[in-house]
Amino acid sequence: MYHSTQLARKYLQYYISAFNGKGHGMHSPFVFDFILRVMNNGNNYQSPVAIEELRAGLLKDGRVLRIEDHGAGSRVSASRQRSVSELAKSAVKPKKYGQLLYRLARHYKPQTILELGTSLGVTTAYLASANPYAQVITIEGSGEIAAVALQNFTKLGLNNIVLHAGTFDNVLPQVLEELRQVDLAYIDGNHRYEPTLSYFRQLLPLCSNDSILVFDDIHWSREMEQAWHDIRQHPSVRCSLDLFFLGFIFFRREFHEKQHFAIRF
Repeated sequence: MYHSTQLARKYLQYYISAFNGKGHGMHSPFVFDFILRVMNNGNNYQSPVAIEELRAGLLKDGRVLRIEDHGAGSRVSASRQRSVSELAKSAVKPKKYGQLLYRLARHYKPQTILELGTSLGVTTAYLASANPYAQVITIEGSGEIAAVALQNFTKLGLNNIVLHAGTFDNVLPQVLEELRQVDLAYIDGNHRYEPTLSYFRQLLPLCSNDSILVFDDIHWSREMEQAWHDIRQHPSVRCSLDLFFLGFIFFRREFHEKQHFAIRF
């Protein structure tokens, strides 16, 4: 993984070269709509206040969990025991991005949502709240973290989430066998090149014209940057958006030629 100073330098380069986040001068109608409706919340979607109230409680939760980390590890701590508050601070996507994913799911209305990497379930809650009628399937590799996530779903009254505890390698093939299509997938775990490409390849047969894949921490390391580059180059991918901490993949045939945009967010 990149050192924090390297990541800061990369973010500065991205910010200088990225397309403005207001949509001015954007010639792609689809991307302009994404900027206006999803990034800038042109539809004025209001996400549930209870999710951020839950986060506030988790940030004060001193329970210590045994961590089974099957991926590239944490940028913050290599410890196999971490408190819920530590996880809430370092491993849970910030409010800004959780609410972005909420708006994404509200706007495009995916019926089948798959998440790789539940963590404490905050992002899962945003996705599930966006469409209570959607089926949300989430996979968490650490059993004790998964148990806390289940408690959080109960607190929020979310009944459309199915959580599988286990490694992605073991659980994902079984989950995909039972699905006919994946409308939205959020891949947030095992930040390494080969596993990331493997998840992408496994998801491809279940992706339609309207499917959306979201990859977390695409600039986490050289491995992740290479994975992001190779995914964008796949013939099935028609459009990709780089928001630095999140990468969005679209398959829409309306893009006759590949298009890639880095957009400030």
